[in-house]
Amino acid sequence: MNKKQKKMLVRILIAAALLAAFSLIPVRNQWVRLGMFLIVYFEIGYDILLKAFKGIKNRQPFDECFLMAVATVGAFCLGEYTEGAAVMLFYQIGELFQSCAVGKSRKSISELMDIRPDVAYVLGEDGEREETDPDEVAVGTVLCVRPGEKIPIDGVVVKGETTLDTAALTGESVPCTVRPGDEVLSGCINLSGYIEFRTTREFGESTASRVLDLVENASSRKSRSEAFITRFARVYTPAVCFGALALALLPPLFLLVTGRDPAWGDWVYRALTFLVISCPCALVISIPLSFFAGLGTASRQGVLIKGSNYLETLSDVRTVAFDKTGTVTRGVFEVAGVHHSRMDDRELLLLAARAERNSTHPIARSILKACGEPLPQGDQGEVTEVAGQGVEAVLDGALVLAGNEKLMRAHGVEWIPCHSAGTVVHVARDGRYLGHILIADQIKPGAKEAVESLRKAGVRQTVMLTGDRRASAEEIAASLGIDRVEAELLPDQKVAQVEALLSRQTGKDRLAFVGDGINDAPVLSRADVGIAMGALGSDAAIEAADVVLMDDDPRKIATAVRIARKCLTIVKENIWIAIGIKLLCLVLGALGVANMWMAIFADVGVMVLAVLNAVRILLYRKW
Repeated sequence: MNKKQKKMLVRILIAAALLAAFSLIPVRNQWVRLGMFLIVYFEIGYDILLKAFKGIKNRQPFDECFLMAVATVGAFCLGEYTEGAAVMLFYQIGELFQSCAVGKSRKSISELMDIRPDVAYVLGEDGEREETDPDEVAVGTVLCVRPGEKIPIDGVVVKGETTLDTAALTGESVPCTVRPGDEVLSGCINLSGYIEFRTTREFGESTASRVLDLVENASSRKSRSEAFITRFARVYTPAVCFGALALALLPPLFLLVTGRDPAWGDWVYRALTFLVISCPCALVISIPLSFFAGLGTASRQGVLIKGSNYLETLSDVRTVAFDKTGTVTRGVFEVAGVHHSRMDDRELLLLAARAERNSTHPIARSILKACGEPLPQGDQGEVTEVAGQGVEAVLDGALVLAGNEKLMRAHGVEWIPCHSAGTVVHVARDGRYLGHILIADQIKPGAKEAVESLRKAGVRQTVMLTGDRRASAEEIAASLGIDRVEAELLPDQKVAQVEALLSRQTGKDRLAFVGDGINDAPVLSRADVGIAMGALGSDAAIEAADVVLMDDDPRKIATAVRIARKCLTIVKENIWIAIGIKLLCLVLGALGVANMWMAIFADVGVMVLAVLNAVRILLYRKW
């Protein structure tokens, strides 16, 4: 509990003790009895009365404070001192309970607020650490971080090796190892070794700052349910106030006109009970709390949802379209196999690596990486890189060719075609074909499980939209179980495909697109829900997306959908619980069956039930 909540708890305990004591003391003098219960009433309810007065003063009287004030003051006027004080006491208990629940749902958000460090340590010319404000650190500055300290700004390691705790950013509990050349993100905790890194961003543009901006702005985007409840409360509260006034006046006047006892006190008591029952706290508090808890739970799982409106839309997703490279694949080309080799596979790979050793082409780098260092030395002559074809190299006095079909054809070498999807590097020596090396993008760990999890979560169709070649796209889609593939698409053609998919959606069904980079920004914006996959490095993707996954794990998509659906289920449950019980009690109150104690349950009890139901989502593990 915070200081304010502890103060309220003390007030509640004092008021409850006084109310119990005064109720047991037999006092015949009504003025003394009134004074005793007024002490309890003002001790527990002075702030509610003050808020009601301010609302009337500001010409906005119709809120729950006004309802409580009118109902409890009316109860005192009718001589129901115990009930008047009890209504205010139980209302404050409900408010404290709600405040604690909100505090619990804010916990995961407040933990995120701690990821942004207050200091940075610059490495001075004399090698000493100099403490400085992160806002004042320029791009390109070398910073140093000791074990136990947080990375203050994004950068690239230039010295040292360590393991980083990235849980606050990505939700991933397994530490990652970084070495010189690896990227480090602000907000990560250095666990084991001393490192130095060169900053690549300003403090305000670093990962931690951008994450916090996303979280802080999320609450400003209301869902349809929240907007409905806000509009509902604006109409509902004055309506029930006038309804209570009519209940207090019209039946007695009718009885008076017809010559019967008007029973003013009885009808006014019913009207006051009607007011207490009608207080919309359960709806006004529990619905936003449910969404806030959902956003907090998602952020704790490494999924940032930019607003409760996107959380609501995400719950209706029935079609998910994926980009390929960097989304369901790693986006890094690696040697996938050596085929039709007329020598040992390792020897063929070494021969191609020697020919490609000076090339900067990504394909050449993939072969060198697979081969490893150091490469075997030998007599190496002239090396010629043929644009769009490959490499011609003289090795140990023989002409070695490493390239595509065009290079083989140019030298009259008969090659064996590859039936697997990917980039093929054919190798020949002195006109004799030796085999080929297959280089392909690697499927991300968990991608197949991600597609299966989406189906279990209720997604009916999965689609791959990619600019890559059809053969490669279809092979990867088949291995992942994706329903449909559209390949060789330009960015504008991806948008057209999404438009076509959207036109086929029916009812409340929604479409989500999952992408990872700048070229996906137009599609992320056009989809009902844009999900940026591993988008911490892409400003364009973060701006365009509605949901940002903090790491490259595609399984988090299904996690986000499950959280959204659970959240919306809880919201609907709370709406039915609150409205159903209140309508029943309102009817009973108008008929005189319900008394003030039942009214307390219909108000505070229903609010407590709704809040308890709302915070269930904070217990998320895996549904």
